[in-house]
Amino acid sequence: MDFGITGRVALVSGAGSGLGRAMALSLAAEGAVVAVCGRTESSLIETAEIIKANGGRAKAFVMDLTQPETFDDVLAGIHQYLGPVGILVNNSGGPPPSKASGVAPETWATQFSTMVSSLILLTDKVLPDMRSLKWGRIITSTSSGIVTPIPNLGMSNTLRMALVGWSKTLAGEVAGDGITVNVILPGRISTKRLGQLDEARAGREGLSVEQVAEKSAATIPVGRYGEPEEYGAVAAFLASRQASYMTGSVIRVDGGMIPSI
Repeated sequence: MDFGITGRVALVSGAGSGLGRAMALSLAAEGAVVAVCGRTESSLIETAEIIKANGGRAKAFVMDLTQPETFDDVLAGIHQYLGPVGILVNNSGGPPPSKASGVAPETWATQFSTMVSSLILLTDKVLPDMRSLKWGRIITSTSSGIVTPIPNLGMSNTLRMALVGWSKTLAGEVAGDGITVNVILPGRISTKRLGQLDEARAGREGLSVEQVAEKSAATIPVGRYGEPEEYGAVAAFLASRQASYMTGSVIRVDGGMIPSI
């Protein structure tokens, strides 16, 4: 199936590793030209080199979501080397584990700035490109905690939910411009971040990491953790021309883990 995105420029944040890298690789495999963005230059270059080795086009751009004042310079570089952005994948790292109560106000403010307001600002800066193209795809990666809150991830559950309300509202505002806005959420996908969460749980419960992973997999109907490329493939579909009638939606990639409808 031809997704119709060959030559489209895709900006993927947090693309140096994990789910961000998986989404960047999947978009490149479908012909998108990927601006690989994130904080760690060496990891970004590695992602770009993987794409190039597989016959794709990509360029690494250092972009720190905690420094939104640099976004204009990054976008200027993307325009210079690749062209206007037609696909935006909003992807940020998660906050440290925490309860919903007892978190310092300044910690809430810092995490909101990184996980929410920076992505909203980045989107606002990319929208003129999409409007000029009369076509665009905005995909925001969140967490299964937006549907079923995850114990001990109070900040993540709260802040990622804010992105859902924003995405749904934005979808209605830009649909007439040929732009779709969707949220994609992972269940338990095998990434470094998931490994860290399993390690934290192992420490709390006095178990080995292997025991925690086994217990977690047993709660997933398909009986295993997901692979990053499975998540990336769904993001690539949401960017496709075939997904042009999908907007304002929340798509689960969870192996059936989330119990609610």
